[in-house]
Amino acid sequence: MSEIKTSSERVRKSKKSKTSQIPYAILVTILIIAFGFYLAQKGSKLPIFWGFGIAFGYILQRSRFCFTAAFRDPCITGSTSITRAVLVALAVASIGFWAIKYSSVMANPESNMAMSSVTPIGIPLIIGAVMFGIGMVIAGGCASGTLMRVGEGFTMQMLSLVFFVVGSVLGAHNMNFWGKLNTNAPKIFLPNVFGWFGAIVVQALIIILLYIAAVKWQEKKMGKSE
Repeated sequence: MSEIKTSSERVRKSKKSKTSQIPYAILVTILIIAFGFYLAQKGSKLPIFWGFGIAFGYILQRSRFCFTAAFRDPCITGSTSITRAVLVALAVASIGFWAIKYSSVMANPESNMAMSSVTPIGIPLIIGAVMFGIGMVIAGGCASGTLMRVGEGFTMQMLSLVFFVVGSVLGAHNMNFWGKLNTNAPKIFLPNVFGWFGAIVVQALIIILLYIAAVKWQEKKMGKSE
């Protein structure tokens, strides 16, 4: 009988309601708003950046959005839900990025502003992509995923963030060395090949084909699409 009582007490304890997080949420919200007013005194655009950052972080955490999972999950579990979410995000970002670039070029046709931000496809890009790919799989998160989990209190991700910063600083410090390896590397800029409107159409078709492939891959591995 005593054993039964003990087990029943354990069940009751496990079923106890968790501490309400509402007071903490209210306090954090007040601090966010207060800091927003403080930033408004420093610059009119700072509160907008602050609000966007808070909203982006909240959406990131609630959606569990992570670029690592977008490449990892199809290989391990067969799920491509996050992969498709990344493709949708790229599609939306491509339209906005295209509009900004196109408007800037039309405002000043003689400038070379559009090509100034195009990165050559050379050895530094290949080495960096391989190193980052290996690192994000070992760490269990990309830059966005790492920041999200740091906010949630994951110790491992805090360690990853430290070395993320160290690696970025070292990379910036040695940028001149890597730049020399890109001297003859080609730059691929779709508007130069297909024109501005042709470029956005080609990119949209590529994203659509990748999306269809992701759906087919999940159907093949899991038998259904989420």
